[in-house]
Amino acid sequence: MALKPEPKAPFHSVQYALRVLETVSRHGSGVTDVQIARETGLPTAHLTSLLLMLRREGYVEQVADGAYVVGDSLVLLGSGSTRREALQVKLQQTLDQLRDTVGAAIYISRYIDGEIKVMQVADGPRTPKVNEWVDFRSAAHASAIGKCLLTQLDQNGRRDHLSRHKTARLTSKTITSERVLFSTLDSQPATVPVLDLQEYAVGTVCAAVPLTAGSSVGCLALSLPLEHAHRLRSAADTLNRRAAPVVLSLAL
Repeated sequence: MALKPEPKAPFHSVQYALRVLETVSRHGSGVTDVQIARETGLPTAHLTSLLLMLRREGYVEQVADGAYVVGDSLVLLGSGSTRREALQVKLQQTLDQLRDTVGAAIYISRYIDGEIKVMQVADGPRTPKVNEWVDFRSAAHASAIGKCLLTQLDQNGRRDHLSRHKTARLTSKTITSERVLFSTLDSQPATVPVLDLQEYAVGTVCAAVPLTAGSSVGCLALSLPLEHAHRLRSAADTLNRRAAPVVLSLAL
């Protein structure tokens, strides 16, 4: 499987966040934002937003004198044998917070060994997840999750996937032409959420944004009932802006 080379916006924020965390970790007794800026080379405005995000996620804490120290989340993630479990718990907490912020069911998915896999879901009574009436693995051409993952593959990777999973018509809006699908994927801007407007299931609209963590292919997605379709674009924009903490959880 080959990947398209374009880096995504959340990836850059995560790279910067990792540099900040490395700097804070080196200063056990605390480090000021001025010193962090000096050591990382980040502009003050960018650093301020990163520190707010890292504080919100519990990766750093600000002590009485204004200095920054390692937060509880980062300490927990570094605790050896429980690291994997701690990562899953932290990621689920992040997804739950995003679900409540956006007001929609949230999904994190990966493309593993040539197949789509939904790794974790955050839903609830007022934010129900989509009814998976067709296996997501067979619906990459129709779902926001699938299309977002396919955008991150090259032409050969996409053709390989569709050779194993045909572009069946799931609704009247489903794209079944491989040529049209590939054209749509190629014209998708890297920083704009991928939408599913009842292409996978009648009565449901979805959006997905790519998650770039190392060489893995992943995405963060949301779904809404059709009666909330008027919120889709604003919810998708929020999802895009809030993707960095999720990528950071995957990158640590």
